[in-house]
Amino acid sequence: MRRAVFLDRDGVINESVVRDGKPYPPESSAEMRIIAGVPESLASLRNAGFLNIVVSNQPDVATGRQSVAIVEAMHRRLREELPLDDIRVCYHRDADGCECRKPKPGMLLQAARELGIDLAKSYMVGDRWRDVAAGQAAGCASFFVDYGYREKHPEPPYIAVKSLAEAGAHILAGFRIENKD
Repeated sequence: MRRAVFLDRDGVINESVVRDGKPYPPESSAEMRIIAGVPESLASLRNAGFLNIVVSNQPDVATGRQSVAIVEAMHRRLREELPLDDIRVCYHRDADGCECRKPKPGMLLQAARELGIDLAKSYMVGDRWRDVAAGQAAGCASFFVDYGYREKHPEPPYIAVKSLAEAGAHILAGFRIENKD
């Protein structure tokens, strides 16, 4: 079985656009800014044997504020510039009730089935409560990149970090926080 680091996109891989204390995705590939230290962190994780898998909610497609073509262009750019093994996307809204939209663990569970991932030896890194909850529900140890957004915080257990680089350093050091059900 393989190990993976599941990564939210906006706020972990690239900068979110913050308005009124809430994070939003960039509007285009040209507007997308990869966060400092991300390429090096992903390379180190991959060199240590982890799969780097982006799992991203993109509900602006369902609401008509964003197109699939623009999201796919952003993902092409990320694949070209970063050592990513997979990118999984949920285009639904909460009201759709799908299993792939975080905080549900559907994207992580499907990746685990398809790629032979041991979720108990894998990690989730996200900047919103939904990311942490999805990781916890899948059985992964979770890291919360806390930017102080004006929204709900995740429920423990998780480790608060300032960046993917900090989470990656903990992961590479063999740090583990176990889910306690």
